[in-house]
Amino acid sequence: MTEYLDLLMFAGLMGSILLGFPVAFSIAGTAILFAYLGWATGAMKLTLLGALGQRVYGVLTNETLIAIPLFVLMGVVLERSRIAEDLLQTMGRLFGGLRGGLGISVVLVGALLAASTGIVGATVIAMGMIALPTMLRNGYDARLASGLVATAGTLGQIIPPSTLLIILSDVMSSAYQQAQYEQGKFSIETISVGQIFAGALLPGLLLVSIYIVYLLIRGALRPQDMPPVLHADGRPSLSEVLGAVVPPVVLIVAVLGAILGGIATPTESASVGAVGAILLAGIRQGAPRWLILGGVAALLILAVAAGVAPVRLQRSDAGLGSMIAGGLYAALALAGLAALAAALWRMGRTGILGGAVTATMTVTSMIFATILTASVFSLVFVGLGGDHRVEQILEALPGGPTGALIFSMALIFVLGFFLDFVEITVILLPLVAPVLILMGHDPVWLAILIAINLQTSFLTPPFGFSLFYLRGAAPPEITTGQIYRGVAPFIGLQIVGIALVWALPVVATWLPRVVF
Repeated sequence: MTEYLDLLMFAGLMGSILLGFPVAFSIAGTAILFAYLGWATGAMKLTLLGALGQRVYGVLTNETLIAIPLFVLMGVVLERSRIAEDLLQTMGRLFGGLRGGLGISVVLVGALLAASTGIVGATVIAMGMIALPTMLRNGYDARLASGLVATAGTLGQIIPPSTLLIILSDVMSSAYQQAQYEQGKFSIETISVGQIFAGALLPGLLLVSIYIVYLLIRGALRPQDMPPVLHADGRPSLSEVLGAVVPPVVLIVAVLGAILGGIATPTESASVGAVGAILLAGIRQGAPRWLILGGVAALLILAVAAGVAPVRLQRSDAGLGSMIAGGLYAALALAGLAALAAALWRMGRTGILGGAVTATMTVTSMIFATILTASVFSLVFVGLGGDHRVEQILEALPGGPTGALIFSMALIFVLGFFLDFVEITVILLPLVAPVLILMGHDPVWLAILIAINLQTSFLTPPFGFSLFYLRGAAPPEITTGQIYRGVAPFIGLQIVGIALVWALPVVATWLPRVVF
């Protein structure tokens, strides 16, 4: 029995989660229980747990993971400041006159919100409260409308920036380094968040295109499911469209452009996104427009000037010109701080700031608790020989590297019915990814395939998170069965997306190769 403790450990984790225990406690409790069993039966030495402190310290000091709370804050602020609502209403009026146009607008808004917020819950809830009732009032099929809202909301997991891609890049980078060590290489290459973001961009847009093509075909074959929608306010003017679209697009360009252009690290870009979201929310909540726009201009000038002509006042040879430039830079920074303070003050007065900070802390705590307890789980699992068992299983599968990858993707897909993407990423992937990379699979391409697969876990019943979010935000006439049936075609479209990226690896590898 002792040689199967690793398998029993994984089964025990699944059972405790299905019983409804909190995920972090389930992971940690299962790990502690099986560490004791392994010690009692002689299958594992408890001295191995001495490495736990280093693992926890490594997670808490990981610069890549610091970007998570900043991106979460950016998304929550945008959602609570009603920028997402304006975008939905404007795009609905713009495309509503087409057959299926309202559905297309939901997909496009989902893509824009994904690239500007990266938070699935915020996007699904916002569209479930705004777009779903509108589609139902205008004769859209309830199952189609529900599935469309749930699916468009999950684009926040594959279109960068997203918390999934940040966590995945950290795990895949470690797996890639481990694979190189096992190959006997001493000049180790790594995978950056920027490479994963660049690799996910085109596949994310590919999924958006697949959804839109599906809606157009379904609209032609079953027009009764998606009738045209004529809004009482008519088509929006150009200024209305620009006013709704430009703010999130500017934020997207600022964040992704800084990362892909090599100007800033993901953490620095995340801070830019968080500050930009706060300034946008400040304008929406009545802060002086001249002050906010002036602060934005000052910060942009400061960023460009400091990059072109950096000033180091601590040097002994700093002259009068450096002193003057330093004073100008300080004045620009103060102007930016004044704008930020005004935005925060208005957000505090309207009650947005407190809710946004609380939501950010809640989501961040959940993610980091899972990552930290997963470190305990993986350490005990390795101590029980689980990593060798996984390697033996993958190498014994028929079909070689392709067979091993098919098995791994199928396992991730099935686990997505029961586990969250964070648990799958930090528990399963460190075990299978190094073996798959050693078999010759490109690590960036592999990461994007897994990311699309993990995105599907938000849609698969019974524990798909998007389904829960939509159930809470949907009108009472929408049943859970309608939501489940509505997402079924889109799960199939996700599999089509995975197949296309599998058949055409260049979709995921071209942009990282060009940019980096």
